[in-house]
Amino acid sequence: MSESLLREAMDEAQIPRGRELTPAGVAPEARTPLVAVVGLGYVGLPTALALHQAGRNVVGIDVSSRRLEEIARRRCDLTPADHERLLVALAQPERFHLSGDESLLSEADAVMICVPTPVDEHRNPDLGALRAACAAVCRRARRGQTIVLTSTSYVGTTRDLLAEPLTEAGFTLGKDICVAFSPERIDPANTAQPQETVPRVLGAGSELCVEKAKAVIGAIAPSVHVVSSAEAAEMTKLYENVFRAVNISLANEMAEAAGALGLAPAEIVDAAATKPYGFMPFQPGPGVGGHCIPCDPHYLLWQMRPQGTSLPLVEEAMSAIAQRPARVVERAAELLSREAGRGLHGARVLVLGVAYKPGVADVRESSALTLIDLLRERGANVEYHDPMVPVLERAGETLVTVPDPKARAYDLVVAHTLHPRADYGFLDGSTPVLDCTYRLEGRKADL
Repeated sequence: MSESLLREAMDEAQIPRGRELTPAGVAPEARTPLVAVVGLGYVGLPTALALHQAGRNVVGIDVSSRRLEEIARRRCDLTPADHERLLVALAQPERFHLSGDESLLSEADAVMICVPTPVDEHRNPDLGALRAACAAVCRRARRGQTIVLTSTSYVGTTRDLLAEPLTEAGFTLGKDICVAFSPERIDPANTAQPQETVPRVLGAGSELCVEKAKAVIGAIAPSVHVVSSAEAAEMTKLYENVFRAVNISLANEMAEAAGALGLAPAEIVDAAATKPYGFMPFQPGPGVGGHCIPCDPHYLLWQMRPQGTSLPLVEEAMSAIAQRPARVVERAAELLSREAGRGLHGARVLVLGVAYKPGVADVRESSALTLIDLLRERGANVEYHDPMVPVLERAGETLVTVPDPKARAYDLVVAHTLHPRADYGFLDGSTPVLDCTYRLEGRKADL
């Protein structure tokens, strides 16, 4: 977005304009440190807001003009607390500045890289955004800066994309520039555990790099756990999300076993969770989505293949997770046959909730997308209802949420994502419901 368009957006949102951010030329002791946050998505924007609240001057940089406009107009998916922080930040443009201009990176005392690291259609790492962001940071690097990578990636990313290019450019790491890795730990829509209450892991190649990066990260985290290297911190993040993926896969299997025995899976999970040690509850469901679990374990699997190292447990868990939407479709066909004496072809099916998790508008990697595609491939007439996702693009077609599902007749409702405070009173028992959340009450069938 051009600076003029950004200012127009700020005018429309009635955001006062102030002086420019304090330039880097002012003596360090006379000014507040300036932190540049590269990437203003689900991690970058909350990070920028937390840094601003902690007293830092912040410049948020994103290549997407649309994203910058959404933020300037406060039309972004944030927790209520972060919406309040955004309102405060936008009212102080002398301390919180949005831009698409990478040249501003050279003014920053510290740079935090918070860009997405998805996978491609073959489940291989898509490093395009990360490579571009790191290259831009390296082009604009200056002596005295501290650069912290937060994006989840393969072990060695910090070395390959930051440390080595900066060394080749003439910088001496740990002396005139510092580089570190501190993986993000932000759970979107989780108001019980906001990032300011979650400890951070930090790894770097020298004591000075640790010290400088800790000063940045420590401003927005209650504590910082230092590990021996950036590589150790990178592996820590992969382990965290592999752990979640494996246990979600296990929860799905246990739900299948409970159902086969005529037991309610949710009751079993809740009962097991009363044990105060040795057990952590994971919820079964129709699949996984978002930025972490469907993607991050594949970074480790991808890195291990050339080394001939097999991770069969992780491979099986990711395979089972990927196949979960197909299981939903088969169960839907079984339910329709039993309840209505018909198959999926020509059936009117409502998918309830398409966001990847409750409380967010994010549909990245949502299993609902695969579910809709598979249902349509089987000939079903599919519609969806999600109060947080007004439109959805599938196969070149724009789908629009059904605003009032009770006004239409369906052969089957598939409950995929249930948002808090949403009204699902229209599920009155007149239509069969396939409950992929295992949490609905009334006339329904569990997945």
